[in-house]
Amino acid sequence: MLTVAVLISGTGSNLRALLDAARHPDFPARIVVVGADRDAEGLAHAEEFGIPSFTVPFRSFESREAWGEELGRQLDTWQPDLIVLSGLMRLLPASLVARYAPRIINTHPAYLPEFPGAHGVRDAITAGAAQTGASVIVVDDGVDSGPILAQERIPVQPGDTEQTLHERIKPVERRLLIDVVRRIATGDLALTH
Repeated sequence: MLTVAVLISGTGSNLRALLDAARHPDFPARIVVVGADRDAEGLAHAEEFGIPSFTVPFRSFESREAWGEELGRQLDTWQPDLIVLSGLMRLLPASLVARYAPRIINTHPAYLPEFPGAHGVRDAITAGAAQTGASVIVVDDGVDSGPILAQERIPVQPGDTEQTLHERIKPVERRLLIDVVRRIATGDLALTH
């Protein structure tokens, strides 16, 4: 059974989908802990499912490195096989990425390498793209630059706003994430640097 730690910053909609999938007895992974970089709304999902959680407030630390050291200490307590960044809106320090690589994965609301960074959906609309997508990647020390594990195209509709487009991307992100975690757990997908 693959053990998974999930790190969030916000409402945790991808976390919720993963928790729903993991509650089925035939799903080959279990979420053992949920962490956040702030008092995130999504921690309520962990509580509802009886999953332990922790918070390592980014703003409480003098540097990204110091924050990453404490985050690593918290994760080490649980010894997860896989770490899923599920809307964590912080770049992990390179030292933390190196420590767990390639066992950290992330979702991104664009068809990478197109539109990396914190505003992938907005950037696609601003660029006038006819299509964008959703991706699941291995986290490396760059910004959305790691190996791509799964991705799918999503058309940009006339009149789309950042919000309407993102709402169409989210269900695809969730489906891809659940599938990737399942395939990693069954050995059908190998993680590489």
